[in-house]
Amino acid sequence: MNDTLQALVDLAYAWRSQFNFPVVAITGSVGKTTTKEMVRNILAQTSMNYLASCGNQNTLIGVSLNILKMRATHDVAVFELGIAETGGMKKLAQLLRPTHAAITFVGHGHLQGLGDVADVAAQKRDVFCMLKASGIGIINGDQPELSQISYQHQVIRFGKKRINQIQASKIKVVKNCVSFIAKIYEKKYLVTLPTCNIARVNNALCAMAIGKVLQISDELLIAGVQQSMHVPGRFQILPHAFGCVLIHDAYNANPDSMQASLQAFQAYQTDLKKVLVLGDMMELGEKSDFWHQKLGIMVKKVSDLHSVILIGKQVALTKKTLPADIQSCHFTTIEDAFEQLKCMLLSADKVFLFKASNSLRFSALVKRLQEI
Repeated sequence: MNDTLQALVDLAYAWRSQFNFPVVAITGSVGKTTTKEMVRNILAQTSMNYLASCGNQNTLIGVSLNILKMRATHDVAVFELGIAETGGMKKLAQLLRPTHAAITFVGHGHLQGLGDVADVAAQKRDVFCMLKASGIGIINGDQPELSQISYQHQVIRFGKKRINQIQASKIKVVKNCVSFIAKIYEKKYLVTLPTCNIARVNNALCAMAIGKVLQISDELLIAGVQQSMHVPGRFQILPHAFGCVLIHDAYNANPDSMQASLQAFQAYQTDLKKVLVLGDMMELGEKSDFWHQKLGIMVKKVSDLHSVILIGKQVALTKKTLPADIQSCHFTTIEDAFEQLKCMLLSADKVFLFKASNSLRFSALVKRLQEI
């Protein structure tokens, strides 16, 4: 750690020591930012004065900068924590010292730096390492990597299984909205999310569990998660002037978020022709070839596809496993693919889903297409 970063961390550590109000940490392989934004929407329903970290500032630098925004006038603060290497979560938890913490989901993210899924789970569980006896850990109770662990603190579980205190059932997509029955302990509520992305159900359950820990009423929990969300690069629906639709889901990508994105695209109801624009998933280590080959098989589950555009080096493997009856083409860079996408956009009869790791710069590609 260089001297400048160490000075920032030391300053943030000292600043954090002043405050005794609840501080919530959110981590997970997917869904950190979306869950945090749902918690923000829940808190906005209350009279609490709250701090929610900006965007996806979840690294040592980002967390430190957001800690420095804490004030004595706040009633609660919510942070997201992200890691890409072993030991990173413990450093973040020791810096933030959360009073409560949540893990949204453990999956195949940052395998290169963290190992297999069991290793990822162990690293994510370090978010609980600074909880006191009064602290509460919130976990995805559907995942054995989290639910079959003995914890030294109270735990609230969320998920689809009946054993969870916060549970979702009867999930369905109607008119591009997800509805489900939320069971919050012994009470049941109908919840409708303004998205066709079923993965948001998991985010909503986690956010409601956090709200419950903060002693917010069930009615305000429901009202909060049902608010519209516009998180850049997270299944962001962008109508184009020509009549096409661009769905920007390319803030980042790993096998789990890719599968969720494809599932949401399958559920998206439209008369437009569906086009997938997929790029490399980074930091998968020795499993990279396997997952990029499997991506072609995952695409098979999206019915009524018009075509698939692949951009990047690793997705050359994906093209080999795509169904033979799906029209597809492969480009190495977004610059190479731009003219093809521009021509397709001008036809005014398509909806495009963009999904890739952030380093592929799909955000710049989407912005450029928007400007046509």
